[in-house]
Amino acid sequence: MTLSVRSLTADLWPELERLFGPRGATAGCWCQWVRLEKGERFDDIKGEIAHSRLRDEVSCGDRRGLIAFDGDEPVGWVTYGPRRYFSRIDRAPSLAVDDADRVWSIPCFFVKAGRRGQGVATALLDATVDACRDAGAVTLEGYPVAADKPQAAAFVWTGTVPLFARAGFVRVDDKPSGKVRMRRTL
Repeated sequence: MTLSVRSLTADLWPELERLFGPRGATAGCWCQWVRLEKGERFDDIKGEIAHSRLRDEVSCGDRRGLIAFDGDEPVGWVTYGPRRYFSRIDRAPSLAVDDADRVWSIPCFFVKAGRRGQGVATALLDATVDACRDAGAVTLEGYPVAADKPQAAAFVWTGTVPLFARAGFVRVDDKPSGKVRMRRTL
């Protein structure tokens, strides 16, 4: 596999749709779960509403993300940006921080079935670190799964502790399981 990573633009919208498929990646998410506003329920927006939201965000340039390609086939996705852009993360008591205005977040990945375990997420994370640095970010944060045994892909959409550790992130909490916070200073 020869991977390349490209920044999401409106021109690449069809490729993101192709990657996510008709169901919108996982359960019709279309990368909207982390953007749910207070009082919104995922079940009320998943599917076509989430699809429309992401399409609008991409066409307006309001969504930061990267797509990994193997040749001309899209095989992976990551989104990133200032932490405040991800309402659900910003409201989560277990992920609370005092410096949210200075933190950029990497909240989710999607790697196509059959391409997992082949370095796609690593390539995406490395490119995300570079993109965040280029955009002026100083502190990056990820929320990987702390697990002592292998997890199904549906449960590791935020990445894994080893993935982030290999990229120079360190844990900044002491939770034994669930989503943990890992940071890297650029």
